[in-house]
Amino acid sequence: MRVFARLRRFFVPYIGWGLGSVLAMACLTAVGLVRPWLLEQLIDRVIREQRFAELPYWTAAVLAVALVRAVFNFLRQYLGHSFGQNATLDLRNALYDKLQYLHFKYYDNAYTGDLMSRVTADVEAFRMFLSFGWVHLMDILFMTLFSLVVMLSMSVRLTLVTLLAMPFLLAVVLRFERRVHPAFRRVREALAGLSTAAQENLNGMRTVKSFAREDFEVRKFAAHNQEYLEANLATTGLWARYFPVMELLSNLALTLMLAYGGLLVLRGELSLGELVAFNSLIWYWIWPMREVGYRINELTQAIASGERLLEVLEHPVAVQSPPEPVRLPEMKGHVRFEGVWFQYDSPRPGTGEISPHPALADIHLDAPPGSVIGLIGATGSGKSTLVALIPRFYDVTRGRVTIDGIDVRDLDLDDLRRQIGIVQQETFLWSASIRENIAYGRRTATMEEIIAAAKLARAHDFIMETPAGYDTIIGERGLGLSGGQRQRIAIARAILNNPRILILDDATASVDMETEHEIQVALQNAMRGRTTFIIAHRLSSVKHADEILVLDQGRIVERGTHEELLARGGVYRAIYDIQFRDFEEQRAAEAGKGGSR
Repeated sequence: MRVFARLRRFFVPYIGWGLGSVLAMACLTAVGLVRPWLLEQLIDRVIREQRFAELPYWTAAVLAVALVRAVFNFLRQYLGHSFGQNATLDLRNALYDKLQYLHFKYYDNAYTGDLMSRVTADVEAFRMFLSFGWVHLMDILFMTLFSLVVMLSMSVRLTLVTLLAMPFLLAVVLRFERRVHPAFRRVREALAGLSTAAQENLNGMRTVKSFAREDFEVRKFAAHNQEYLEANLATTGLWARYFPVMELLSNLALTLMLAYGGLLVLRGELSLGELVAFNSLIWYWIWPMREVGYRINELTQAIASGERLLEVLEHPVAVQSPPEPVRLPEMKGHVRFEGVWFQYDSPRPGTGEISPHPALADIHLDAPPGSVIGLIGATGSGKSTLVALIPRFYDVTRGRVTIDGIDVRDLDLDDLRRQIGIVQQETFLWSASIRENIAYGRRTATMEEIIAAAKLARAHDFIMETPAGYDTIIGERGLGLSGGQRQRIAIARAILNNPRILILDDATASVDMETEHEIQVALQNAMRGRTTFIIAHRLSSVKHADEILVLDQGRIVERGTHEELLARGGVYRAIYDIQFRDFEEQRAAEAGKGGSR
């Protein structure tokens, strides 16, 4: 029950609804116990003593009991639903809220399908138990206690004989509970894997078709589906083994009651009506014992789901604002890296153990306000990791990153990130209008400001060619646009936020050279007065930077201006020769031909 104790903040505020449902269930059970007594009276008084004139009254009493039970049944269901729905409303909101604030390291090792399964299927399993499961468990307790009292009042000996099989039935139930819990945990994990496979396939459908890998994806999904089937069959196997035993023990109790009760009737120590009433009452014992397996099933599913929800809810948020942050509402944009080291924590394949993976080593950098810093290097050299430390997507392992002389770990996160504009290498757009996508970081922007940002990013012309202009709804993740168009909308979104620090993470990678030139010209005005970090593979994007850093395996191996690095004849010069030599020679040859004429 530790799982419920740790999740109590979600359902305790609505416990009144839950207790009301339990009270209605208790009244429903208590009123139900009147029916065996009415049955006894009908047999012993009306039929055996032939008091047929009383039949209408006893019939009316039966109908009255049914009506009262209907009222309590309505209250039980309505209050139970209200309890479960309200509690899981808060739980679902808290889970989604936590997902928003978990740090990048968490998502580096998380799977979208698994998270979706937690937000949907696991929350729903927990809701079902709050709405119905725990009330039914309480009903089992009420039915057992109430009926036991009535049965003892009718015949102590017959009650004791009837209960001879109950300890064995209880032992079977407890053993079943211990084995079914891990089985349902495996079912939940298998469902998460199935959801992940489906989600990744749908997101990557273009890639699947590009490589004609449909058959492979079908087989991969089938393997996850088979795993889910086997987990469910293992759980079903437990049911198949234990429930017949429960059924046998329940019927054994019924057989003992009828045999010994019939003997008491023959001896005249018990009336026929009392035996029939007792037969009705024993079902208030047998039915709960047979149902307890189903209720344990609901409880076990809720516990397994609760454990998975707690893994998210209780996961520490490694990157957050300090208790007393330094407020920097108007930063100048002076960025410094002082002996910065950083490493990722990556899980080892097959073991799940976390191992460090060095990404940056001894980085020193001084970027005065308004300066432009270019970052180049091979894939995996640490360029994106370096700029990710500025808005605190990650915290440094050693050293510090400062803005205007203040360690970014001492700043308020909202203040910090609000003044940093970022254009990611992989552009993400929402399934919304172009206007809403550009204004995502600044919802109060006017239409004139949105248009100005779009023009600066060279996006206005193609936007006006769309069916509804800025109100055009683009497809999921912007699939209705070309790669270059998506990048320009992302650049407009960053410019609109009027950041003091601008980070372009290979922002022109998806555009042609002509469009790249247009964007670079447009960004010259946007970068003026802002500290800008440009990650690029094309040297044309960084050649005008105030300082260019060449990274290799997390270290700065060269630094300087474009001319200085060319003169040095190192790594940068080698990259330049590959990208520009043929082009420069061709242009020089064409110029020579023109001069000879």
